[in-house]
Amino acid sequence: MRLPAASIRVRLTLWYAAALGVLLLVFALGVYFFVQRSLTRQLDRLLDEQFRAVEMALRGEPDDLEEMAQLGAVPLFEVTTGQQLVYRSAGWGRAGLAGALAARQSKPVWSAAGTDGRPYRLRAQDVPGEGQSYQVRVAVSAHTLRRTLRTLAAILLVGLPLAVGVALLGGYVLARRVLTPIQAITAKAREITAERLAERLPVRSAGDELGRLATVVNDLLARLDDSFQRLRRFTADASHELRTPLTAIRSVGEVALQEAREPVAYRDALGSILEETARLSQLLDDLLTLTRADAGRAVLAKERTQLGALVREAVEVVRVLAEEKEQTLQVALDDTVEVEVEPRTLRQAVLNLLDNAIKYTPAGGAIRVTVGRDANGAAVAEVADNGPGIAAEHHARVFERFYRVDKSRSMQRGVGLGLAIAQWAVEANGGRIELESGAGKGSTFRIVLPRPAGTGADRH
Repeated sequence: MRLPAASIRVRLTLWYAAALGVLLLVFALGVYFFVQRSLTRQLDRLLDEQFRAVEMALRGEPDDLEEMAQLGAVPLFEVTTGQQLVYRSAGWGRAGLAGALAARQSKPVWSAAGTDGRPYRLRAQDVPGEGQSYQVRVAVSAHTLRRTLRTLAAILLVGLPLAVGVALLGGYVLARRVLTPIQAITAKAREITAERLAERLPVRSAGDELGRLATVVNDLLARLDDSFQRLRRFTADASHELRTPLTAIRSVGEVALQEAREPVAYRDALGSILEETARLSQLLDDLLTLTRADAGRAVLAKERTQLGALVREAVEVVRVLAEEKEQTLQVALDDTVEVEVEPRTLRQAVLNLLDNAIKYTPAGGAIRVTVGRDANGAAVAEVADNGPGIAAEHHARVFERFYRVDKSRSMQRGVGLGLAIAQWAVEANGGRIELESGAGKGSTFRIVLPRPAGTGADRH
């Protein structure tokens, strides 16, 4: 049976305890072997001092060996020459160290147990004398060393599990404190729905990892909220704009069918229906263009294009509309300005700006259209009018879909998508669109496009 996945808190606690347990185990083993090595070295130094004392006594008077043993300076030693015993201390005999010599294994210093059951550290070495060689064997008790190591091992064996247990408890408490903000974030995130996107996750400390995570999620929620708001507004505006021509078509049709009329009246009714149908068709085309743009399905095949010629074509298309309102089109185009764009989409942007200028410029007004380069060498196309202008507070939203500045503009025949499409078309070609306007001061829409790669110095 598969066990359920442990929570992050439990996993953090176990990892923390395991890491600390391994660290403590390595530390405990290091301490144990260090103490053992240190105590063994001390014991060997004592053994070496006692051996030198026996060696000095052996080279002096023979009575010195007995005196040294009686005084307890070297309690455990034995001196032989060949098979003859020169001297053996009483302590050596009581400890029964004769059998310990068999564990020497050719080592000068070794450890062995006596017949009394106690551990000893022994040293054996030949000492040359006058005409003969002596075999000197010295031993010191290792009982204190063994007892100290056993005590240390007991302390470590008891302390290590205790430390791991404390680590488990501390790790659990620490993990709980660390993960408390995540629980708060999770609880708040469950409360946020599509209708409550304005709410935000709690941020306790913006400088740590969890704070940065909550901040990033809040930024994501802000973008989603803005997208939902735009979608709702777009849906409502589109529904309203679609309802207007449909209502007009239905009204004209119902009036035409109420009673018999002259053929001229029917032709007028059909003309009105066709006009509203054309408006409806244009609205649907604009919506389709923006939908494709949002979906990223609008593929642009850019080519080297003369900006002046492109703008001139657009001006000729709308000239008849300007003449109907007795408006003057002032055109100043530099035909040497070249750009790398998709001509059809950029032409649509220019047409939309010209159409917008004609709509909102009063009868008899003037519209100025220019093409040139700015101080940085970028291509610039401007459409300026002397209409009512746009107040500064509307500049940030004038390119939004279906947005209208005031009621006087909403009475126009446009549907509020022209500037949105123009902005998309310019940005899709790598440029930007700028607005300079003020209430009662007219409006200037400026298209700025980068110069094509490999273009030389400006030509004039």
